[in-house]
Amino acid sequence: MARRRGFFTGTISAGVLFFLWLPIGVLVIHSFNASRFSTAWSGFSLVWYERLLNDRAIWRSVENTLVVAGVSTLISVILGTLAGFTLYRYSTRLQRGHNSLVTLPLIIPDILMGMSLLLFFLAAGLPLGLGTIIIGHITFCVSYVAITIRARLQDFDYGVVEAAQDLGAPGWVIAYKIYLPLLLPGILAGAMLSLTLSLDDFIITFFTAGPGSSTLPVHIYSMIRHGSPPVINALSTLFLALTFVLVFGYQKFLRRKV
Repeated sequence: MARRRGFFTGTISAGVLFFLWLPIGVLVIHSFNASRFSTAWSGFSLVWYERLLNDRAIWRSVENTLVVAGVSTLISVILGTLAGFTLYRYSTRLQRGHNSLVTLPLIIPDILMGMSLLLFFLAAGLPLGLGTIIIGHITFCVSYVAITIRARLQDFDYGVVEAAQDLGAPGWVIAYKIYLPLLLPGILAGAMLSLTLSLDDFIITFFTAGPGSSTLPVHIYSMIRHGSPPVINALSTLFLALTFVLVFGYQKFLRRKV
């Protein structure tokens, strides 16, 4: 009976994984297809990778994406860490209102937030560009960092801080020697989450981007509308390979550390 259950669950798991990975496998295969259309196989070719490497617009959008993700993640980590610590440390009626403001971006639909930011930037007279995209990404990345930091502080013993204060430790020593080591895993988790969300965001970026400031998701959407799927297949395959390399390297790092 146990063998039948194991076989049944294994078959279902294999079927689900096959269903999930089949579209990705088809995409990778057709990135080497010489034909422009995916309906027919015209032979193995690297022509789409060659065009991808020579497409300056794509690499400009990649550069914009990395700049936006890096700057928004850095600012979000600083603001989110301070917000999460303050919201957990001080419990007042005013802080409850602040807590609602911090968690509100997690509930509001992306399209509503994108439209609101666009109207705000137009009313304020701010020109749309990388700066407005960064501000838009910070508005929702801060919330994820703050929630991660608050969760990290749930089991924190403030007796350690009081003991350090009794021993005459200044505030910067307490922050560096106690708070920072404790919050570092939460800070790193919030930073990775913010970086991933910023790299993957499309809706808010679509509303807040200006001429010449398109990120990679917006540029891919434009390419699909104008009909360049083979180049997109090649680009997706490269990003998939890069993801596997990073995951494999991270796993080897953890094994060595253990």
